[in-house]
Amino acid sequence: MNRNDELYEKYVSILKEELVPAMGCTEPIAIAYGASLASGYLTKLPEKVVIEASGSIIKNVKSVIVPNTHHLKGMSAAAASGIIAGDPKRKLEVISDVCEEKKCQIEEFLKTTEFEEKFLESDSVFDLKITLYEGGHRVTVRIRDTHTNVVLIECDDHIILKSTESVQHSVRTDHSILNMKGIYDFATTCDLQDVRVILNNQIRCNMAIAEEGLRHEYGANIGKVLLKHGGNDVSTKAKAMAAAASDARMNGCELPVIINSGSGNQGITCSVPVYVYANEYDVSEERLLRALIISNLTAIHEKTKIGTLSAFCGAISAGAGAGAGIAYVLGADYEGVIHTVVNALAISSGVICDGAKASCAAKIATGVDSGIFGYQMYLEGQQFVGGDGIIVKGIENTIANIGRLGSSGMKETNREIISMMIGEKQ
Repeated sequence: MNRNDELYEKYVSILKEELVPAMGCTEPIAIAYGASLASGYLTKLPEKVVIEASGSIIKNVKSVIVPNTHHLKGMSAAAASGIIAGDPKRKLEVISDVCEEKKCQIEEFLKTTEFEEKFLESDSVFDLKITLYEGGHRVTVRIRDTHTNVVLIECDDHIILKSTESVQHSVRTDHSILNMKGIYDFATTCDLQDVRVILNNQIRCNMAIAEEGLRHEYGANIGKVLLKHGGNDVSTKAKAMAAAASDARMNGCELPVIINSGSGNQGITCSVPVYVYANEYDVSEERLLRALIISNLTAIHEKTKIGTLSAFCGAISAGAGAGAGIAYVLGADYEGVIHTVVNALAISSGVICDGAKASCAAKIATGVDSGIFGYQMYLEGQQFVGGDGIIVKGIENTIANIGRLGSSGMKETNREIISMMIGEKQ
């Protein structure tokens, strides 16, 4: 792909937009960000905090630990952390720098302030509205579609900011330009200087939290269990390291992650297994970075079709991306990469997302395992073909089917999962 080509610049832009740092699970962090932004318009701490969120946000906040809060969980804890200790200029790292005194203040604020949590009816799976009340004043911040996409700031009856969805989306690169042929061409021909910094940051951050997850006790310790019982081969190491990173991230670790498609777990899944394989086989830095481009863009391409939040587990689509990256590390050409993706998606596309929590680490291991096995199948001349369930002829047609399954086909499933998790019918 020619560097002067408009498409080339868009591929670079997509990577820069999507591979950004976040500290903590991104849904509670979005709440912390919105609350921090709102509190900046008040002169005192609020007396009342109202958090309204779409079902998929509620699902992803309910069971995950908010970092830097003494292991608190839930929407109110996330909002309190943003109000007391947040720096909105840091966006998804809004509560990454919190001293011990502030952590204690967050706990006290939760005890002494009125909090109200509400289900928000919306046509968007990602819709969040935070309203703070203080001394007769009211501030509302609304975030929609993506984790930092602020569409409304209102103080009392004065509109500070109001944006339409189309205006907000016009500042993001059009992800619909992605396709597997373009991804492979870009990955294998691009000037690595254009993406080296962001990819090296992804390796540095995501491997650091993976190592942290293996050093200490986090959640269900899926990474440690895999290493103890799964053997010492490279595939087990790849799954275990990725799982360990999620063990730590889902359970309060205060280290940042470079995300993918708005998700830290997906960013981990796209990067850690690819790095483990590259390190095991001592491939060049160039091949590693090009493999990471394939892995990340494949996951973004799939997730663009599925949507921001869904009942379709993002670790599965990201695991197919990881499989594609691993295949490239091991010498695969374009045919090997796309057959790996199809095989991986055929194996485990039924895994549901029931919110962010400790078991995400095990689902990551499942997604990575499917990606690795998908490539092993290809090496043996085996593949799933059109007519095998939801698999259809042509890689783009299969990815479109996966998107249809995740965005439309699983809507009712998502509603039922949310109902089960919060104990009432929506």
